[in-house]
Amino acid sequence: MQHYDSSVAFLGTWGRFQLIVFFLLCSTILPNGSGSFSLVFVTDTPQHRCRIPKANLSQEWWEVAVPLEVVDGELQASRCRRYRLDVLRNLSAGGLLPGRDVNLSSLEQEDCVDGWVYGTEIYQSTVVSQFDLVCTQRWKQPLTATIFFLGVLVGSFFSGVLADRFGRKPVLFATIIIQAVFSVAQIAAPSWEVFSVLLFCSGLGNISNYVSCYVLGTEILTGNTRVVYSSTGVCLGYTLGYMTLPLFAYFLRSWKTLLLAVGLPGLFYIPLWWILPESPMWLLSQGRVTEAEAIVRKAAKMNRVVAPEKIFADSKEIKNPNKKNRYTVLDLMKKRSIALMTVLLCWVFTLSVCYYGLSLNTSQLHSNPYISCFLSAVVEVPAYLSCSLAIRFLPRRLALVAVFLTVGLALFFIQLVPQSERPHQSPIVMLGKFGATAGTSLLFAFTAELYPTGLRNTGSGICVMVSRTGSCIAPFLIQLNIYFKYLPYITLGTLAMLSIVTMLFLPESFRRPLPETLEQMQKRQRWMTRQGKKKRRKRLMIWVEKLDDGMF
Repeated sequence: MQHYDSSVAFLGTWGRFQLIVFFLLCSTILPNGSGSFSLVFVTDTPQHRCRIPKANLSQEWWEVAVPLEVVDGELQASRCRRYRLDVLRNLSAGGLLPGRDVNLSSLEQEDCVDGWVYGTEIYQSTVVSQFDLVCTQRWKQPLTATIFFLGVLVGSFFSGVLADRFGRKPVLFATIIIQAVFSVAQIAAPSWEVFSVLLFCSGLGNISNYVSCYVLGTEILTGNTRVVYSSTGVCLGYTLGYMTLPLFAYFLRSWKTLLLAVGLPGLFYIPLWWILPESPMWLLSQGRVTEAEAIVRKAAKMNRVVAPEKIFADSKEIKNPNKKNRYTVLDLMKKRSIALMTVLLCWVFTLSVCYYGLSLNTSQLHSNPYISCFLSAVVEVPAYLSCSLAIRFLPRRLALVAVFLTVGLALFFIQLVPQSERPHQSPIVMLGKFGATAGTSLLFAFTAELYPTGLRNTGSGICVMVSRTGSCIAPFLIQLNIYFKYLPYITLGTLAMLSIVTMLFLPESFRRPLPETLEQMQKRQRWMTRQGKKKRRKRLMIWVEKLDDGMF
């Protein structure tokens, strides 16, 4: 079949049609940015201490009922223990005073059996304060974020398969609705268990919406428009939504109102169903030539250009596609080279662990979590702009190796900053976040360029799904600072460095047209074949001979 890009070249690149598709698709990503990281505020742990009933206690004993303990070198009131109240009541009734008549360190302690009192200086309420996810229930706090990413993991797989089977557009709007409806439904959760189920369902639509939107725009747009969309447009849409999150959170201090503000706007995108088209490239892969040509002709009318009488020259072949061109997820495993490439891409996508680990930890970088979150979002803007330049001018593997190196070195160097210079750690962390953001964006573009049309959504979805397995452990990875402050950063930096080795075994896609069949995809993987090994061996021998002749 004639290549799709050359078939629709008469449309141009920045006509009215392309601009409408570009900006509308980018706008559908806004709720993803705010929804993905709303957990930073929704599940944050406010200051808290045991609730102390004042009955039968003098003011002096009520004020010292919570023992002091050393935390990070500072003396603080205990969050999970208190002195036994029956003992304090007896001492109070006897007229004894704390510190003068009684040594507090000799008193017996107990758990917070009457609940907790939570500080409201930063938040009016969070999920943690709503359901008491502290002390013995503290493990539920990181598990909440993990449940969200499990939903993302499942949604990434099934949405990719469904999009390749039923189309990009239906899956895009279905996931937008799922994310919006379940985000709003969480505010009515009567318990943490119900909240977690609804959060899982919200995760099903989160990244699935992003991937479907990404692939749809990549296949509709061509040339320079496609490059700008994949490297900058959709990413900045995500970042803009992310940047609005701390603004909403600052004025909406309750977790319920915040989720309402984050989830409800997603429903406003439903009317776009009648404006955005299906991917003509996907329609052609399904043999639906008439529908694909109708979309292209409508685009030509919007751009005020004349469409040729026959847009797709070999439409007869398309109308009767051979069954071998209809792919399933099993086709990713039939050929050794394709299966190996998929496994390597899945490993490289572990960079998202660094991205989510650093993003979810932003509330710990500054005393004001709103400032930390905003800075974490702002640093993504230059990251995506750098990514756009890299996609235009640099080979994909070279750009990704540079990004991984930046992330690894930044995270390793954090531990060299003294604890007394804690404010100076933030710029280094943001440098690591810069690299992780740029790398994640590059990986989406790289993956979409490697897989053929019939498997593009499936391949991208599987890579994202496997990477989310790592993202699920990111909330618990942050908790490793209990054992050693810099252990989370060392772990993330090691993952980034190991990914550099993986990149050396992936094929290059720089300035090459998108593959439409598995055969075209395999042509880029000669390094995995015997023929490719022979060529590399022959090239190596030529270099050795030149070295022997003193030419180098």
